[in-house]
Amino acid sequence: MTTIVLVVHLLIALGLIGLVLIQRSEGGGLGIGGGGGAGGGFMTGRASANLLTRTTAILAAAFFGTSLLLAILTTGSHTQRSILDTPPPASTAPAQPAQPAEPSVPAAK
Repeated sequence: MTTIVLVVHLLIALGLIGLVLIQRSEGGGLGIGGGGGAGGGFMTGRASANLLTRTTAILAAAFFGTSLLLAILTTGSHTQRSILDTPPPASTAPAQPAQPAEPSVPAAK
């Protein structure tokens, strides 16, 4: 369930980023959305601004909702644990260093 909500949340975030970049800002910005003027476009400037504003508001509300849902889902699924609550691993005796082999003297023939 969390994975599905997270994927939807990411898609909404990408859509929101795209919509914000398309909108025409007061200072020019990217202004990819077109609108009225010589660029033409499929909608007038006012109609496209209203559509983009409403769509941005809807996506922002959906982003906020999925954020809250993700917070609720992840809070309920985990119990708080402390590293101090877990017992230490079973200790084994420390390994003894290997003793060097006695130097062998070659046998005389």
